Amino acid sequence: MKRKYLYTLLAPVLMFFYGCEDSLNTAPEGDEITQGTKEEVYANDPAKAKASVNSIFAQFTQYAPNYTALGDVTRHNDFGYPSVMMFTDANGEDMVMEVIGYNWANSSLDFSDREFDSNEAQIVWNDMYSIIYTCNSVIGSIDEATEETPSQFYLAQGLAVRAFSYWNLAQLYQFNYKGNETKPCVPIVTHLNANEVALTGAPRATVQEVYNLMLADINSAITLLSAAEEAEEPVVRDDKRYVSLAVAYGLRARINLTMHYYAEAAADAQSAIDASDATPGTMEDVGKPTFMSVTESNWMWGIIINETDGVVTSGIVNWISHLGSLNWGYCNYNGGRQISKKLFNTIPDTDIRKGWFLDENGESANLNAAQAAQMEEVGYRPYTHVKFAPYNNEVATTTNSNDVPLMRIEEMYLIKAEALAMSGGDGKGELETFVKTYRDPSYVCSASSPEGIQEEVYHQRRVELWGEGMNWFDIMRLNKGVDRRGAGFINASVIFNIPANSDILLWRISEPEIEANPLIGHGDNNPAAPAPEPVADID
Repeated sequence: MKRKYLYTLLAPVLMFFYGCEDSLNTAPEGDEITQGTKEEVYANDPAKAKASVNSIFAQFTQYAPNYTALGDVTRHNDFGYPSVMMFTDANGEDMVMEVIGYNWANSSLDFSDREFDSNEAQIVWNDMYSIIYTCNSVIGSIDEATEETPSQFYLAQGLAVRAFSYWNLAQLYQFNYKGNETKPCVPIVTHLNANEVALTGAPRATVQEVYNLMLADINSAITLLSAAEEAEEPVVRDDKRYVSLAVAYGLRARINLTMHYYAEAAADAQSAIDASDATPGTMEDVGKPTFMSVTESNWMWGIIINETDGVVTSGIVNWISHLGSLNWGYCNYNGGRQISKKLFNTIPDTDIRKGWFLDENGESANLNAAQAAQMEEVGYRPYTHVKFAPYNNEVATTTNSNDVPLMRIEEMYLIKAEALAMSGGDGKGELETFVKTYRDPSYVCSASSPEGIQEEVYHQRRVELWGEGMNWFDIMRLNKGVDRRGAGFINASVIFNIPANSDILLWRISEPEIEANPLIGHGDNNPAAPAPEPVADID
């Protein structure tokens, strides 16, 4: 059945609003908020502005948000933005997993998620545009020239998260910005054109147009957050689910790095470091399973998960259920998640991060006796990760209430090192200082050229950010391929060597959107690429 365009792009969020206690339930019919009532909507009740902003972050993770869109079926890989993290990590070469019935990332492992009628294609599209819709409701409700510090803070939240959402979409549906500026990317839906889009559809904007919007949004967010945080009566975030000034600088550093604006990326990374109260995890901090809670000193931004959230009470329909090793969940039945053997072997024994993974003998010096016993009891293979601690550090816990990392301060140091190297600065010195201080006291960067240092930073990012949903974006911005040879994949059917810029690397716009949007036809979609051909493995 052909759905109305309003349903495919915007209605998933409308359903969310009706069911969310923290949402803004006072939006008039016809979306009058976006038509000019602006800040007056909240004038008599500031709590409504906060509730509307909270709706944005509530959408980052939900239990089966696409239940209706997927035919009234609960998919156990449908839990908000962490689903995107799981899909993209499975697309790459650094997270090894088995093709098995309990693995809900199988479609991303073999790239059948690229079929435009796949469940994953609809989940990614709906989730990202649902967040954008909610951001638009916030942005359209507040005067952009407001001098009220709470309103500046709330408006900045909507703008920053909208920039973040389009940054994700741009790298899923088109190749990297540099050299592809005029190619079709994704539709632009803002508070200004949402009504028109709902009625007549929206075409794919160019890569340049999407990045222009990203930069405009994040620039405005930084200006607003600077004003709010530096006011006589400053407004700052209550917790790390919200975007702070430091996080906004971090998001702009990511955008500039993706655009290959290296001098700007280096400056933004430094600004993020200066504005943040986060500090890199020490070797003692990360020398044991951790990365569980936004309260950790190195987290800048994260999804806060409460024990009463639906993703937790479901038991298994959550990010850590699929990813974890030391908790209970799908991880106990799907063989767990391993680091590429090829990548693991490049980590020096002096690097504390080597203990984030079991070695070839199934051991890690980072584990205590109870943790080691759990790994042995489940029967995990060598190279399985022990990076992420179970909730409250309770081994085998069935309460999967781990927070989800969105940005850590370590990333900013790595962005700074790469961007300095690529813009004529001392990226090598920056990288050596960071790694020696926080990860490996014996580290020496052997690269000397800017491109060589960039490649070494890429290697460090692959290790440091493993499992945090970031690797795919590095693959795309650096125009890499996906080479799984020698990584340790068990199933020959998913051992691929996909060249850079292959059509299969791009997601396809989902079938319901194509069928319903009058301005995007089948010929406007990304090319239908054949499934990758398996290749012979190497030792």
